[in-house]
Amino acid sequence: MTLLVTAPLDTPCRPGHPGHMGMASLDGGLTVLATDAVFRSLFGRTAAEVCGRHLHDLLLPGTAGSLGRRFAELAEGGPDRFTDRVIGVPREGEPFRADLTGVSVHGSGQLPDAPAYLIALCPDDAPDPTAEHAPPPARTRTLLSPLDARILEGIAGGTSNLQLADRLYLSRQGVEYHVGRMLRQLRVTNRAALVARAHSLGMLAAGTWPPRVLPQFVKEPRTKSARTDRT
Repeated sequence: MTLLVTAPLDTPCRPGHPGHMGMASLDGGLTVLATDAVFRSLFGRTAAEVCGRHLHDLLLPGTAGSLGRRFAELAEGGPDRFTDRVIGVPREGEPFRADLTGVSVHGSGQLPDAPAYLIALCPDDAPDPTAEHAPPPARTRTLLSPLDARILEGIAGGTSNLQLADRLYLSRQGVEYHVGRMLRQLRVTNRAALVARAHSLGMLAAGTWPPRVLPQFVKEPRTKSARTDRT
C-alpha cells in the first residue's frame, strides 16, 4: 500500500540530502501499514514486502530498542514527536544509519482505522536517484577472514571457545588466537563487546538465527592458483 496521507511531519533531512526522506504509517503495534516510494527504496523492497512487517524487522537489533517506549510516550500524550538514531537493514547491500522521527496521528483522521503513527526516515547518506554510484571501497569496511567470520558467528550464538575448537577442528589456543585478533581489529576488550561492536557495524545479519556474518564483510578466500602465483 502506498502512503498518500498528508500529515504534520515537517522534520527536514540533514543538510545536503533534501528530498530523500522516506515516510511510512504504522498501526498501534508498530506494523507498517503504508509507505511512500522513497521509504521502500531505502530498503530495496516492494510495497507488498514492507507492508505488514513490524518496524523492528527493518532495523538492526539493538538500535531499535528504545523505539517502543518512545512510541508509547506519544500514545500517552507526551511529546508531540521524537527523533532517534537507528540503523536500517535493506534486503541487499550495506545497512544505513538514519534519523527516525515519529509523530502520533491517532484520532487525527476521519477514518476509525486511521494509522496510529507516522514516521519519517532520513538516512545520513541518502542516494541521489539521478546519479550513478559506485559501491564503497572495501577498505571502508572491516573485513574478516572466512574462519574469523565463522568464529564470530559462533561467539554471537553463545558458543564457547572449546566448542568452537571442536567444531572447526582447531586447538583451543588457535581459537583464542583468532578471537584476540578480532578483539584488536574491532578495538574491543571482550567477547560481549565484540558481538555488540559487530552488530553496530552491521556485520551480522538482522533477524537471523543462528547468527550469520554478511558476505560483504568476509574476505574472499585466495585460490590455490593465486597462492602459487605469489611463490
